[in-house]
Amino acid sequence: MTPQSDFIRIITERGYMHQATSLEGLDEAAAETCLPAYIGFDCTADSLHVGSLVQIMMLRILQQCGHKPIVLMGGGTTKVGDPSGKDSQRPLLSDHDIENNKNGIRKVFEKYLTFGDGPSDAIMVDNAEWLDQLGYISFLRDYGVHFSINRMLSMDSVKLRLDREQPMSFLEFNYSILQAYDFMELRRRYGCVLQMGGSDQWGNIVTGVDLTRRVDQQEVFGLTSPLITTASGAKMGKSAQGAIWLNREKLPVWDFWQFWRNTEDGDIGRFLRLFTELPLAEIERLEQLQGSEINDAKIILANEATALCHSPEEAAEAAATAAKAFGDGGNAAGLPEVSCGSAEMSFIDALKTAGLVASNGEARRLIRGGGARLNDVAVQDEDHQVTTADFDADGKAKLSSGKKRHVILKLT
Repeated sequence: MTPQSDFIRIITERGYMHQATSLEGLDEAAAETCLPAYIGFDCTADSLHVGSLVQIMMLRILQQCGHKPIVLMGGGTTKVGDPSGKDSQRPLLSDHDIENNKNGIRKVFEKYLTFGDGPSDAIMVDNAEWLDQLGYISFLRDYGVHFSINRMLSMDSVKLRLDREQPMSFLEFNYSILQAYDFMELRRRYGCVLQMGGSDQWGNIVTGVDLTRRVDQQEVFGLTSPLITTASGAKMGKSAQGAIWLNREKLPVWDFWQFWRNTEDGDIGRFLRLFTELPLAEIERLEQLQGSEINDAKIILANEATALCHSPEEAAEAAATAAKAFGDGGNAAGLPEVSCGSAEMSFIDALKTAGLVASNGEARRLIRGGGARLNDVAVQDEDHQVTTADFDADGKAKLSSGKKRHVILKLT
């Protein structure tokens, strides 16, 4: 199929497309009118991480193509917990925690979308507005008849949990029903005709498409993106140090930049398509680079992704910091800083304090492998002691793990 709409053409060319219901009908609708579309985000943390960035970029592309993004905050569904991809029930959060998390997540979308009252301006709504008002008996009577237990049991989010003999609460079992109701309610309130999400949401999305057709006799569409893993098979959005958060309060800009700079060679082209707005011709050129030149492509990826999430100025600052840290061996300004109360400690404790290792054993392995450095000098003695002499006049010492991870230990 040759797409008629810019939206379907772009998300197909850049690798966002996985599955869609009635793709030709969706493409035709997107070519003819301003299309309101939504993605839901539960409020399980006070920031989103890189694992949600594909969906955020899809909303951004949607808006750039003249359509209306609807960001649905799961103030209601977070109280239930999405079982998709989980072996156990998510922790139940208080209303206060959910509200706090929602406020943190809002900051992410302000970087990627334009909010307002115009036809293609984004809006943010909370499904607690309608889910909190539902009467249990009336809801079951009006909508329960449209859900088949047989079909719900065959959904991946349920089937995988049962196959692994992991318990699933009735509360979680209801999640897909509430998500389906969200879609129908958003169509009624805002004319929303498309729900997007990761491929693990396919069953929930199709259930919403079906419910809207059965109850309101209206055609709506669903579209999913592939779940992103790295070339080595690791889950996108995670690093050895934890989640790669999109809020600077959760992760310094330098660490965000460095995450992209450390991208595996085999992921360069794909990540440039998904997480930057570089033209496809330029991406094709960059992904052909070989040898040490591939590092140039990684720096461009890091700069472009950081500029979108934070700012072009902060991306340039991170790149300059990296060039200095990796180039001249100095204690580069801008590296992450960790406070310590004493200059006298074992080198192993210093590595742990800096967050470069998680345990004594990991520290010893790093030292034995020649990857542990103090002020750019390799430390080979596992019993080495850090002293006042290792700190400069500003009370700073540089610790490194390999060639790419550096932290400034600062006396307080």
